[in-house]
Amino acid sequence: MREIRSYAALGDSFTEGVGDLAADGIACRGWADRFAEELAWHEPGLRYANLAIRGKLVSEVLAEQVPLAAAMMPDLVTLAAGGNDMLRPRTDPDVLAGTFESAVARLTSAGSKVMVFTGFDPTAFPVLRLIRGKAAVFSMHVRVIALKYDCLLADLWPMRVLTDRRLWSSDRLHLSPDGHRRVALLACEVAGLPVRGDWRTPLMDQESRPGARNWLASRWSDVQWLTEHAAPYLSRRLHGISSGDGLVAKRPYLKPLTTASQPEPAAPPAAVAVNGQAPRHRSVRALNPAP
Repeated sequence: MREIRSYAALGDSFTEGVGDLAADGIACRGWADRFAEELAWHEPGLRYANLAIRGKLVSEVLAEQVPLAAAMMPDLVTLAAGGNDMLRPRTDPDVLAGTFESAVARLTSAGSKVMVFTGFDPTAFPVLRLIRGKAAVFSMHVRVIALKYDCLLADLWPMRVLTDRRLWSSDRLHLSPDGHRRVALLACEVAGLPVRGDWRTPLMDQESRPGARNWLASRWSDVQWLTEHAAPYLSRRLHGISSGDGLVAKRPYLKPLTTASQPEPAAPPAAVAVNGQAPRHRSVRALNPAP
């Protein structure tokens, strides 16, 4: 595996780690921090930066984060963005892909290996599934861009386990801690790191309840989501306010990430493993053979 001595994560709330609180109960952890911890375990002295800020559009990531990361010239950069753009009704996924490609081109020309992420399949939630078509088109473009620029590809769309609502926060936009853990496992697979768990492991079934009660609970959950999350989001949009306004990146510079002990187990011991062969991913080892 190519040595990864430095790593920078770019993007929005997904990469910032919203939905996955750190041990202090205030800061965000998220899949990128978890992935960095795994990298540091295998590469002591790893320097890590996380420039992601919630609410950012792809154009903002290109303008604000990409130049900083290019100047740092890290060995690895992860780029995950586009979710906030997809939520805007007039977004053209073809045009958006052009902006995304510009970011990839700038990072690769700076000498970094880039790992790009497709979007999630939003089919789990009634309202969000309305953007499924353009999210699928954008994800198709990301796959083509990954091939063109010899990027590592973390394809989130086929992660069927993420259609389980229990892996999402109540706002239906951000992953739960276990959801972030599973994405970190995927990133480890793509990077060619040894993994100590399987992101495909299904959640334990909940106790069965009467169908009518399930339906009522689901409808009440929809009402709560509309009042607690959808309405405030629409209000911010109408007033031109972003959830990331006034925030700064949690790790704006490359600095050593120390791991006092081995990272936490990658899968809960009570989980049941899925049978079947894992899909192949293009890894750092495959793309960067040892000299």
